[in-house]
Amino acid sequence: MKLSSAKVPRESKGASQSHGGHHNSKRKSGYTILPFQPADQPEQWSSVAVDMHNNNINNHQQPQNSHTSTSRSSDYSAGAAEPCATGNKWASRLLTECARAISDKDSSKIHHLLWMLNELASPYGDSDQKLASYFLQALFCKATESGQRCYKTLTSVAEKGHSFDSARKLILKFQEVSPWTTFGHVAANGAILEALDGETKLHIIDISNTLCTQWPTLLEALATRNDETPHLKLTVVVTANIVRSVMKEISQRMEKFARLMGVPFEFNVISGLNNLGELTKEALGVLDDEAIAVNCIGALRRVAVEERGAVIQMFQSLGPKIVTVVEEEADFSSTRYDFVRCFEECLRFYTLYFEMLDESFSPTSNEKLMLERECSRSIVRVLACDNEQENGGGECERRERGSQWSDRLKEAFSPVGFSDDVVDDVKALLKRYRAGWTLAQLHQDETGLCLTWKDEPVVWASAWKP
Repeated sequence: MKLSSAKVPRESKGASQSHGGHHNSKRKSGYTILPFQPADQPEQWSSVAVDMHNNNINNHQQPQNSHTSTSRSSDYSAGAAEPCATGNKWASRLLTECARAISDKDSSKIHHLLWMLNELASPYGDSDQKLASYFLQALFCKATESGQRCYKTLTSVAEKGHSFDSARKLILKFQEVSPWTTFGHVAANGAILEALDGETKLHIIDISNTLCTQWPTLLEALATRNDETPHLKLTVVVTANIVRSVMKEISQRMEKFARLMGVPFEFNVISGLNNLGELTKEALGVLDDEAIAVNCIGALRRVAVEERGAVIQMFQSLGPKIVTVVEEEADFSSTRYDFVRCFEECLRFYTLYFEMLDESFSPTSNEKLMLERECSRSIVRVLACDNEQENGGGECERRERGSQWSDRLKEAFSPVGFSDDVVDDVKALLKRYRAGWTLAQLHQDETGLCLTWKDEPVVWASAWKP
């Protein structure tokens, strides 16, 4: 992980150069006892350093190849999560103090804390070290006002290494071990199928980033309908360069699968947009005799906060039978002008996400590393790129909670409750995964379904009609 001209967070001794690490350290071991503490709060920082040193000694006493184990003991037993939860104290504390120092413009404290985090962080270490590593990058970019440049560099590197096979493998593996994305797919597909039941010409406008992995199950359901198989037009709206490069391959595979299922099918791609705010009704090619469904999975958060109302109004102008919205449960929007509060919410959300990845994948999983690197770009985007779109950065990363999205969507639509059949399908899906995933019971005044991990809401799904 590169931090512009600053020192990069250091990796553990066994980290491979092939992972993109930079070994500029002269240390003989993977970690160092800090030679000094910041002038303020010396006892607090000294205790952190001692705790880390003791942990590192224990780690180095283990066999050298212990980190190459392909699975965790006891198959991720319930007790295994406790060390992970308590272990995040040092990283969260140091990172939050650094964020406060940046907000206060305390240059001396910023210097000391960035240095300390740089010594302790590693993208290949335990959950604390990884959390520190990825947030350190964002904090450094914020302190040096280099967020835009860093984000563009990270994105460019990711795009160069992107291919259809690698993207497909990553998404399918993630869907295999976690319902993070499949939860929204099952809920949205159920609502769409029910809303379009009996229609003969369907037009689904797909605004998501999961490379059409949602649609094979829907095609199967259409193929087995009791009445005449309808004609399906699927229009995929692409705004990210990293997705554009693989759409030709996806189009060919989708058309082949539709033929196999015997579903009359048309596949269209709309690309060349910098953000969803540029999308128009005319570009979508909506016809009067089509039953329209708009599917937004992780899409609305990429629209500038000030433009979200206009995008929702544009959806309304299409006259859809159904609009499905799936978003992650975090608030990076209302806090965007308060750096410390936004940082704390970002830290809370990604701590949960990293812990989920650690418990879902094997420790040496390449897919886990790729997902974590995706997070690193998002974290820089949220915390270090002020006025994202005004500075020519395209999309943003301003997540909002389900209650906030509901307030926006109610300006143009009415909520549609998920049927018992759809809820049963979601519950059946969750049983395929390890313990810890549940479907939250929302209050009567709340809309949609909420996926929780260890009782923490993480993904919200909803359906809407004009």
